Amino acid sequence: MTHSRDELNCEIMNEAAQNLLGEQDFTSFQAAGCQSKSPSRFVEHARVFMQGPFLVLDIKANAFLQHMVRNIAGTLLEIGRGEQGSDWIRDLLAAKDRSLAGITASPNGLYLVGIDYPEKFTLPATRMKPLFLCA
Repeated sequence: MTHSRDELNCEIMNEAAQNLLGEQDFTSFQAAGCQSKSPSRFVEHARVFMQGPFLVLDIKANAFLQHMVRNIAGTLLEIGRGEQGSDWIRDLLAAKDRSLAGITASPNGLYLVGIDYPEKFTLPATRMKPLFLCA
């Protein structure tokens, strides 16, 4: 959770987030020291929506790169403030250059809601929402 003094356009942010879907090279959104062997990830869904007074970014992927979600969040904040257009994420994915993307958002307010393990591990599935989303 982070605070923004600026008015954010949730609809434009959600529209921009749709450019993240599918199998993509997320080089533009990984940390400089990321040790992943491949920057390719599959994003199943990416949504930006309002929950009461909170703007929520919900992303589900097969895996995440170091700081990937924080870098996406920082980029979406710039789009939400009107500093960039909704197609900027598409352009950043094509550029494969971290220096062109938005800031790394604060880790405060970043919640891991769940992990889906393959059935062969027979682990129980649990889902927990951050308490502020339960109100």
